[in-house]
Amino acid sequence: MQIQLRHNPSFTVARCLLAGGEPMRVEGGAMIAHSAGVRLEAKTEGGLLKGLKRAALSGGSFFITTYTAPAEGGWVDVAGVLPGDVTYLPIIPDRPFYITRGSWIANSHGVQIDTQWGGMANLFGGEGGFGFRASGHGEAIVNVYGAIDYLDLRPGEAVTVDTGHVVAYDLGIQFRMRRAVDGRSIQSLKTGEGWVFDFAGPGRVLLQTRNPDAFAQWVSSMIPNNNPREGIGGGAGDIIGGLFRG
Repeated sequence: MQIQLRHNPSFTVARCLLAGGEPMRVEGGAMIAHSAGVRLEAKTEGGLLKGLKRAALSGGSFFITTYTAPAEGGWVDVAGVLPGDVTYLPIIPDRPFYITRGSWIANSHGVQIDTQWGGMANLFGGEGGFGFRASGHGEAIVNVYGAIDYLDLRPGEAVTVDTGHVVAYDLGIQFRMRRAVDGRSIQSLKTGEGWVFDFAGPGRVLLQTRNPDAFAQWVSSMIPNNNPREGIGGGAGDIIGGLFRG
Protein backbone atom coordinates (compact mmCIF):
# COMPACT_ATOMS: atom_id res chain seq x y z
CA MET A 1 0.00 0.00 0.00
CA GLN A 2 1.19 3.48 -0.89
CA ILE A 3 -0.23 6.56 0.86
CA GLN A 4 -0.68 10.03 -0.61
CA LEU A 5 -1.69 12.91 1.67
CA ARG A 6 -3.56 15.94 0.36
CA HIS A 7 -5.39 18.99 1.76
CA ASN A 8 -3.00 18.96 4.70
CA PRO A 9 -2.41 20.19 7.29
CA SER A 10 -5.93 21.28 8.29
CA PHE A 11 -8.34 18.86 6.61
CA THR A 12 -6.06 16.08 5.42
CA VAL A 13 -7.24 13.16 3.29
CA ALA A 14 -5.12 10.02 2.95
CA ARG A 15 -5.41 8.25 -0.40
CA CYS A 16 -4.37 4.60 -0.03
CA LEU A 17 -3.17 3.16 -3.35
CA LEU A 18 -3.67 -0.61 -3.48
CA ALA A 19 -2.12 -3.17 -5.82
CA GLY A 20 -4.32 -5.74 -7.54
CA GLY A 21 -6.04 -7.90 -4.92
CA GLU A 22 -4.44 -6.02 -2.03
CA PRO A 23 -6.64 -5.51 1.08
CA MET A 24 -6.59 -2.83 3.77
CA ARG A 25 -8.62 -2.28 6.94
CA VAL A 26 -10.57 0.87 7.71
CA GLU A 27 -12.28 2.11 10.86
CA GLY A 28 -16.04 2.51 10.53
CA GLY A 29 -16.99 5.94 9.14
CA ALA A 30 -13.44 6.86 8.02
CA MET A 31 -13.90 6.11 4.30
CA ILE A 32 -14.63 9.09 2.05
CA ALA A 33 -14.54 7.44 -1.39
CA HIS A 34 -12.98 4.56 -3.30
CA SER A 35 -12.31 3.68 -6.90
CA ALA A 36 -14.58 1.44 -8.95
CA GLY A 37 -14.39 -2.29 -8.32
CA VAL A 38 -13.08 -2.12 -4.74
CA ARG A 39 -14.81 -4.81 -2.67
CA LEU A 40 -15.99 -4.20 0.91
CA GLU A 41 -16.43 -6.75 3.67
CA ALA A 42 -17.26 -5.89 7.30
CA LYS A 43 -16.15 -8.23 10.10
CA THR A 44 -15.58 -8.06 13.84
CA GLU A 45 -11.87 -8.84 13.23
CA GLY A 46 -10.96 -11.39 15.86
CA GLY A 47 -14.45 -12.47 16.81
CA LEU A 48 -17.26 -11.16 18.96
CA LEU A 49 -15.18 -10.56 22.10
CA LYS A 50 -12.54 -8.49 20.31
CA GLY A 51 -15.23 -6.50 18.53
CA LEU A 52 -16.92 -5.71 21.83
CA LYS A 53 -13.61 -4.74 23.46
CA ARG A 54 -12.74 -2.48 20.56
CA ALA A 55 -16.13 -0.72 20.63
CA ALA A 56 -16.64 -0.54 24.40
CA LEU A 57 -13.08 0.08 25.59
CA SER A 58 -11.08 1.69 22.79
CA GLY A 59 -13.76 3.87 21.26
CA GLY A 60 -13.51 2.10 17.90
CA SER A 61 -16.27 0.57 15.82
CA PHE A 62 -17.58 -2.94 16.45
CA PHE A 63 -17.05 -3.89 12.81
CA ILE A 64 -13.87 -3.27 10.83
CA THR A 65 -14.27 -2.99 7.06
CA THR A 66 -11.75 -4.65 4.74
CA TYR A 67 -11.40 -2.96 1.35
CA THR A 68 -9.88 -5.15 -1.37
CA ALA A 69 -8.74 -3.77 -4.71
CA PRO A 70 -9.74 -5.46 -8.00
CA ALA A 71 -7.15 -7.12 -10.24
CA GLU A 72 -6.15 -3.81 -11.84
CA GLY A 73 -5.63 -2.12 -8.45
CA GLY A 74 -7.50 0.76 -6.88
CA TRP A 75 -7.59 3.38 -4.16
CA VAL A 76 -9.44 4.26 -0.94
CA ASP A 77 -9.66 7.77 0.56
CA VAL A 78 -9.86 8.01 4.37
CA ALA A 79 -9.98 10.87 6.89
CA GLY A 80 -10.60 11.52 10.57
CA VAL A 81 -13.56 13.15 12.30
CA LEU A 82 -12.00 16.29 13.80
CA PRO A 83 -10.37 19.01 11.66
CA GLY A 84 -6.66 18.39 11.53
CA ASP A 85 -3.83 16.49 9.97
CA VAL A 86 -3.38 12.82 9.05
CA THR A 87 -0.17 10.83 8.98
CA TYR A 88 0.95 7.21 8.90
CA LEU A 89 3.21 5.24 11.19
CA PRO A 90 5.67 2.76 9.68
CA ILE A 91 5.16 -0.40 11.73
CA ILE A 92 7.86 -3.09 11.85
CA PRO A 93 7.86 -6.32 13.90
CA ASP A 94 10.25 -5.07 16.58
CA ARG A 95 8.69 -1.59 16.84
CA PRO A 96 4.97 -1.64 17.72
CA PHE A 97 3.17 1.61 18.53
CA TYR A 98 0.49 2.53 21.02
CA ILE A 99 -2.25 4.67 19.40
CA THR A 100 -4.55 6.65 21.65
CA ARG A 101 -8.31 6.32 21.66
CA GLY A 102 -10.01 7.77 18.57
CA SER A 103 -6.82 8.37 16.55
CA TRP A 104 -6.55 5.19 14.44
CA ILE A 105 -8.43 5.28 11.11
CA ALA A 106 -6.88 2.63 8.81
CA ASN A 107 -4.00 0.23 8.30
CA SER A 108 -2.36 -1.92 5.65
CA HIS A 109 -3.04 -5.65 5.60
CA GLY A 110 0.20 -6.62 7.37
CA VAL A 111 -0.58 -4.57 10.49
CA GLN A 112 -2.60 -5.92 13.42
CA ILE A 113 -4.64 -3.51 15.53
CA ASP A 114 -5.54 -4.76 19.02
CA THR A 115 -7.13 -3.12 22.06
CA GLN A 116 -4.56 -2.27 24.73
CA TRP A 117 -4.74 -0.74 28.20
CA GLY A 118 -3.10 2.68 28.17
CA GLY A 119 -2.83 3.29 31.90
CA MET A 120 -4.69 4.97 34.74
CA ALA A 121 -3.59 8.44 33.64
CA ASN A 122 -5.45 7.98 30.38
CA LEU A 123 -8.54 6.84 32.27
CA PHE A 124 -8.65 9.79 34.65
CA GLY A 125 -7.28 12.23 32.10
CA GLY A 126 -10.29 11.73 29.86
CA GLU A 127 -8.70 9.57 27.17
CA GLY A 128 -10.69 6.49 28.16
CA GLY A 129 -7.98 4.22 29.56
CA PHE A 130 -7.74 1.97 26.50
CA GLY A 131 -6.28 2.55 23.05
CA PHE A 132 -4.81 0.46 20.25
CA ARG A 133 -1.60 -1.49 19.78
CA ALA A 134 -0.35 -1.49 16.18
CA SER A 135 2.05 -4.36 15.44
CA GLY A 136 3.24 -6.36 12.46
CA HIS A 137 4.64 -4.90 9.25
CA GLY A 138 3.19 -2.06 7.19
CA GLU A 139 1.51 1.28 7.90
CA ALA A 140 -1.06 2.48 10.43
CA ILE A 141 -2.90 5.70 9.51
CA VAL A 142 -3.82 8.09 12.31
CA ASN A 143 -5.62 11.42 12.47
CA VAL A 144 -5.01 14.29 14.87
CA TYR A 145 -6.87 17.35 16.08
CA GLY A 146 -4.85 20.30 14.77
CA ALA A 147 -1.36 19.78 13.42
CA ILE A 148 1.15 16.99 14.06
CA ASP A 149 4.31 17.37 16.11
CA TYR A 150 6.98 14.66 16.18
CA LEU A 151 9.28 14.19 19.14
CA ASP A 152 12.27 11.99 18.29
CA LEU A 153 14.01 11.57 21.60
CA ARG A 154 17.67 10.71 21.87
CA PRO A 155 18.86 8.13 24.45
CA GLY A 156 18.25 9.60 27.89
CA GLU A 157 16.45 12.70 26.56
CA ALA A 158 13.27 13.36 28.55
CA VAL A 159 10.10 15.36 27.95
CA THR A 160 6.77 15.87 29.74
CA VAL A 161 3.55 15.98 27.66
CA ASP A 162 -0.10 16.55 28.59
CA THR A 163 -2.00 13.29 28.02
CA GLY A 164 -4.62 14.97 25.81
CA HIS A 165 -1.98 15.94 23.25
CA VAL A 166 -0.47 12.46 22.83
CA VAL A 167 -1.53 10.63 19.66
CA ALA A 168 0.88 7.68 19.53
CA TYR A 169 4.20 6.51 20.88
CA ASP A 170 6.79 3.87 20.27
CA LEU A 171 6.13 1.04 22.74
CA GLY A 172 9.89 0.62 23.18
CA ILE A 173 10.18 4.07 24.72
CA GLN A 174 10.48 4.59 28.48
CA PHE A 175 7.51 6.38 30.01
CA ARG A 176 5.45 6.90 33.11
CA MET A 177 2.13 8.65 33.73
CA ARG A 178 1.58 10.91 36.71
CA ARG A 179 -0.28 13.95 38.01
CA ALA A 180 1.01 17.22 36.59
CA VAL A 181 2.18 18.17 40.09
CA ASP A 182 3.62 14.97 41.53
CA GLY A 183 1.50 13.60 44.37
CA ARG A 184 -0.68 16.72 44.65
CA SER A 185 -4.12 16.39 43.09
CA ILE A 186 -5.34 19.88 44.10
CA GLN A 187 -2.30 21.61 42.63
CA SER A 188 -2.67 19.57 39.43
CA LEU A 189 -6.26 20.75 39.12
CA LYS A 190 -5.28 24.36 39.79
CA THR A 191 -2.73 24.31 36.99
CA GLY A 192 -5.38 22.98 34.59
CA GLU A 193 -3.15 20.01 33.77
CA GLY A 194 -4.47 16.90 35.45
CA TRP A 195 -2.26 14.10 34.09
CA VAL A 196 0.94 14.05 32.06
CA PHE A 197 3.33 11.60 30.41
CA ASP A 198 7.04 11.58 31.19
CA PHE A 199 8.84 10.10 28.17
CA ALA A 200 12.54 9.24 27.96
CA GLY A 201 14.35 8.26 24.76
CA PRO A 202 15.26 6.66 22.59
CA GLY A 203 11.93 6.60 20.76
CA ARG A 204 9.29 8.61 18.91
CA VAL A 205 6.18 10.36 20.24
CA LEU A 206 3.45 11.86 18.04
CA LEU A 207 1.57 14.87 19.39
CA GLN A 208 -1.48 16.85 18.29
CA THR A 209 -1.41 20.62 18.71
CA ARG A 210 -5.01 20.75 19.95
CA ASN A 211 -6.64 18.80 22.78
CA PRO A 212 -10.01 17.25 21.77
CA ASP A 213 -11.07 16.72 25.39
CA ALA A 214 -10.41 20.36 26.26
CA PHE A 215 -12.44 21.39 23.21
CA ALA A 216 -15.32 19.12 24.25
CA GLN A 217 -15.31 20.66 27.74
CA TRP A 218 -15.34 24.16 26.26
CA VAL A 219 -18.29 23.31 24.00
CA SER A 220 -20.14 21.81 26.97
CA SER A 221 -19.61 25.01 28.96
CA MET A 222 -21.18 27.02 26.13
CA ILE A 223 -24.39 25.00 26.00
CA PRO A 224 -27.24 27.08 27.50
CA ASN A 225 -28.50 24.25 29.73
CA ASN A 226 -25.07 23.98 31.31
CA ASN A 227 -24.34 27.70 31.50
CA PRO A 228 -27.10 29.89 33.02
CA ARG A 229 -25.41 33.03 31.69
CA GLU A 230 -26.27 31.95 28.14
CA GLY A 231 -29.92 32.68 27.54
CA ILE A 232 -30.25 31.93 23.86
CA GLY A 233 -28.96 29.49 21.30
CA GLY A 234 -29.27 25.87 20.33
CA GLY A 235 -27.45 22.74 21.41
CA ALA A 236 -23.85 21.66 21.07
CA GLY A 237 -24.36 20.78 17.42
CA ASP A 238 -25.48 24.35 16.63
CA ILE A 239 -22.48 25.79 18.46
CA ILE A 240 -19.96 23.52 16.77
CA GLY A 241 -21.60 24.06 13.39
CA GLY A 242 -21.40 27.82 13.86
CA LEU A 243 -17.73 27.64 14.76
CA PHE A 244 -16.72 25.79 11.63
CA ARG A 245 -19.07 27.75 9.35
CA GLY A 246 -17.44 30.96 10.60
